[in-house]
Amino acid sequence: MGLTLREIIEHIGGGVRDGRTLKAVQMGGPSGGCLPADRIDLPIDFDTLSEAGAIMGSGGLIIMDEGSCMVDMARYFLSFLSRESCGKCAPCRLGTRHLLDILNRLTEGRGEDGDIERMESLADTLRSTSLCGLGRTAANPVLSTLRHFRGEYLDHIRKKECAAGVCKNLTVYSIDPRSCIGCGLCLENCPVGAVSGARKSVHAIEAARCIKCGACFDVCPPRVHSVRKRTGSSIPAATARPETAKS
Repeated sequence: MGLTLREIIEHIGGGVRDGRTLKAVQMGGPSGGCLPADRIDLPIDFDTLSEAGAIMGSGGLIIMDEGSCMVDMARYFLSFLSRESCGKCAPCRLGTRHLLDILNRLTEGRGEDGDIERMESLADTLRSTSLCGLGRTAANPVLSTLRHFRGEYLDHIRKKECAAGVCKNLTVYSIDPRSCIGCGLCLENCPVGAVSGARKSVHAIEAARCIKCGACFDVCPPRVHSVRKRTGSSIPAATARPETAKS
């Protein structure tokens, strides 16, 4: 109690790994809240965290860098909270599912104008009418990310864009033929055989077969950087998004 988030993250925890930039801190467990990097000098106590939009909760911290999508992060926590609902009261049983449905649509490129207002209305109903603490705090991941990262929600809705490149249905991978050296690493590491090409010749990715796992992007030599990851409104929205495990 009383230590700042900066002291815990940088001095006790050793800072963000691999020289990446701190983006957000999720506090208090699944029903906690996300705080942006510019709030890490806040002291840890109940009142200060509550005013900032987070809670002490279970006392856990999840540190996120610039490679994290806050919309997808809210979706991840809501998927857990929705399953945890006992179902006794309608606000929690139905409200968490409706929130999750909207977040799923946003990460799939099917967001609509008015979705933010719908989520805020659902969140208000959850907080004021749920019977237990789970329902009353279940909307915290959504409300805190909307408060501090509203721009990311608007990008997902209006631009169909995930700046972090996390939402798979808003991302496409391709190989730049001008820089590809035909090393074959992308072909060898593609789990679904979506990459084609002979050794020492230009390779290509078949978009219809690509599952957007990012393996090709990860193994492409940095000095070459032939595999490109692109996200934006020119990408057609997919109709489904497979669940992915996160640690």
